[in-house]
Amino acid sequence: MINISALLEEIKASPYREITVTTPHTGRVTFAGLSQGQEVVGPQGQWKERPGTQLATLERERNPKPICATEKGVISSIHAELEGQFVEAGTPLMVIRHMLTRDEVEHLILKKALHLFQAPERAKYYFTPEVDKKIRAADAHSVVVRDGMEVMIMSRMKREVPLHYSGPEGVIYAVYFKYNENIDAGAPLIGVCPQDQLPAIQDVIMRVQTEWAER
Repeated sequence: MINISALLEEIKASPYREITVTTPHTGRVTFAGLSQGQEVVGPQGQWKERPGTQLATLERERNPKPICATEKGVISSIHAELEGQFVEAGTPLMVIRHMLTRDEVEHLILKKALHLFQAPERAKYYFTPEVDKKIRAADAHSVVVRDGMEVMIMSRMKREVPLHYSGPEGVIYAVYFKYNENIDAGAPLIGVCPQDQLPAIQDVIMRVQTEWAER
């Protein structure tokens, strides 16, 4: 059984993730004049229609393309020696330190604390009518799943196949898929929490919601 409180303390000790910005293709690099320690923002707007802070420009065949930040954070290092150089695809340009948000911390904890039932192949997934009815009437936490239980329908290439849950008995604590969206093979569909661990997980998530300071 995972020590959920210890996991939260571990995240608090390093409450960030490092994002390495790399070149999407070959080209000549021109940095946007940013310096180490400077703050950047990710895409903005209701639909993220406004790009994040421009970090650099990559020019290939006289076609300049901006490279923009994908997350909010602080620039922790820049490979300034690449200014004006022609580089290969995948070349690291800088590192952005992104401080974890409350939602991201919750997501990290649940991904490690729950049993993740994964998609066996790329397809669309739906709950069975019986399970879907229970979730709509209450919520996912009201559904107890057991090993071998038919819990979903996998839809691919105009064929629908019942999908049986495999794993420990517990309640559906998290749902990671959306209807009418293709899910890649190996991606989590649901996170299941054994009922004896439910109070501990709920307690830690409540602590995150009340104690975690957004930066």
